[in-house]
Order: sequence, then C-alpha cells, then structure tokens
Amino acid sequence: MSQQPFLPFSKPVIDEATIAAVGDVLRSGWITSGPKVQAFEAQLSEYFGGRPVRTFNSGTCTMEIALRIAGIGAGDEVITTPISWVATANVILEVGATSVFADIDPITRNIDLDRLEAAITPRTKAIIPVYLAGLPLDMDRLYGIARKHGLRIVEDAAQALGSSWKGQRIGATGDFVSFSFQANKNVTCSEGGCLVLNSAQEARLAEKYRLQGVTRSGFDGLDVDVLGGKFNMTDIAAAIGLGQFAGIEAITAHRRLLAHHYFECFGRDFEARYGAQLPPADFTQSNWHLFQLVLPERADGKPARATFMEKMQALGVGVGYHYPPIHLLSLYRERGFKEGMFPVAERVGRLIVSLPMFSSMSTDDVERVVAAVKAVLQK
Repeated sequence: MSQQPFLPFSKPVIDEATIAAVGDVLRSGWITSGPKVQAFEAQLSEYFGGRPVRTFNSGTCTMEIALRIAGIGAGDEVITTPISWVATANVILEVGATSVFADIDPITRNIDLDRLEAAITPRTKAIIPVYLAGLPLDMDRLYGIARKHGLRIVEDAAQALGSSWKGQRIGATGDFVSFSFQANKNVTCSEGGCLVLNSAQEARLAEKYRLQGVTRSGFDGLDVDVLGGKFNMTDIAAAIGLGQFAGIEAITAHRRLLAHHYFECFGRDFEARYGAQLPPADFTQSNWHLFQLVLPERADGKPARATFMEKMQALGVGVGYHYPPIHLLSLYRERGFKEGMFPVAERVGRLIVSLPMFSSMSTDDVERVVAAVKAVLQK
C-alpha cells in the first residue's frame, strides 16, 4: 500500500470567497432562483458572445428541454454516440423519440462523422454530439451535415466549458449548446447546468419548461400553456458557479499544463512499450476535463480495467472510467441493441480509464500517477 495520501481521480476546489458568498445567500432570505441566478446567466451570456443563456438544476434537463424546444418527439430519431454518460441517450427517450447510435472514432473517441451521416434516415430530426473529455468534434463538418439534412443539433458540451474550435469558444456559435456544472466538472455549482439558445423566444420557452410551464403577468396573473417540469437553479448553486466561473481561464490553462506534463512523463515510447493508447495531444482546443487512457487487453482474458483500477488504488491513486457503452445497458438491450453493433465503442468502453485531473493537482501529482500507471502495466 502507498504511504502517500490518496490521490482521487477528481476533486472539486471551492475557495473561501465562494464559501462566504454562499453564506451571504443563506443569510439573505432568498435561496431559490433569484438575483444570483440572474447574475450567473448574465456572465455566461457575455462569455458566449451575448447569446441567450438559461441555467438549470442539471446538465441533463438542458438537453431534454432543447429537444422539446426543437419539437422533437414521438416518431422522430435522434443520433448520438454510444460512449457518453447515459443521460445523453435517455433524454431522447424522455421526449418520446428513438435513440440511434453511430460508432466512434478510435483516436478522438468522439462520434465518427462518417458513420453518423450514414445513420441518417427520413425520420432523423436531430443530432446530439458529445465532446468527450472536452475535445470538440470537427464542428465545420458536423454543422455541414446538419445543414445538408435539415437537422437540429443539441451539443452535449457537458465536459467542454472552456474548449474551443478554431478560436471560437464552444457555445459561442452553433445551435443549442448544453453544459454541466456537476461536481467533477471544470466549473461546478455542486449540481447544475446551462443551455445556450438561439433567440429570446427560445429563451422564454426554456424558462417555461424549467418551471412547470408557468407564465406570470401583473400581480396575480398566472397561466400554463406548455407541460414543464421543476428544473430551476437555486441562488445557492449560482453563487458557487459565480465564484468558480471567475477563474475559468486559469482553470483551463492549468489543466492544459497538467495534460502537457502527462505527455512528457509518459514519453514518446509509452504506447509502443506498454500497449495503452493516449488521448489526442490537443493543447489548444480541448479544456482537458479528463485525461483518459485506453488500456491494452490482457493476454489471459481477465478483465483488464477492473484489475488496473484495483492495483492503482492499492498504490494510492484513484481512477474513474467514462463510459461503458450505452447500447449495452439493459434499458437499451431491451430496445434491440446488442454486442457487435458498434465494435470501436465496445472496445473503448471496455478498456477506457480516466486518470486524476483536477484544478489543485500539481505536476508532482502527475509524475506520481504516471509512475503508478507504468508500474501496473509493466506487471
């Protein structure tokens, strides 16, 4: 067992000023959606070039609401990737549509755009691309496909706050763009999310969907004309978000520094020597939400990932995995999906691991992780 303190795979970092700001909210008497939510939305809108932004209590309902605004429902198909948190596909089912998957690219681990286009049918109405670990797709080609086939796009940018494409921030352009502020994200609200929209009209509809479909007027006027839910962000969560978001540029820069040091420590011969696959070395566009390896298969046929994670933990290093293939989960097997349909996703989903990556990590921590990885793989 390691004698050093355990190094988790992820750890939120909340400064004292943010803790004090939460205390101020609790003392204010206004703890649900209020002035802090409005201030957070205003800052996010400015960050995304003035586009309308609305905050919510998760980065899951944001995608569901975007689909509802786009008019997606029963009889429609929505294409997404099999390698994501299951919420990405579940929201499609929530609106009554059909989840369709396309296999992933073996290098980027994002959806393969050739396979995505091949999966389009007359019933296809939207695409939900995912930027795994914060790495964007080829946005020009993605939107070219959408225009060609008349499709809406709901970008699952849950992990991509601070990422960019050709110098433009993810969220500053495009169709609907959904971000998460869950506990392990680069910027957290403890829980929460936001949706970047295209117009004031869409923003108003998003407000209805997040709070029971209610429209208020005057002192006592109230009407409901759409079926909404209870998805509003609290001022407590927004106060955390404001404190975190103030450091977004420094957070992104530090994570890129850590990622660069990972590559330096692994060395040029790592893949050839150890059989594990590193992520693409993108230090310009990715925000490095995660640093992920794809492990080699074990020659004895035993589960490679579980053994790797167990041995890393014994060395005092936490490891996560993101994600198991969605189409092989029971809910989706019941809908006809099975092994062999998306072989690249199945291999990656079986062998991918996420190494420690968080804002308070040091380069010494990176060196410790890399030494542990090499020790485990060598055995």
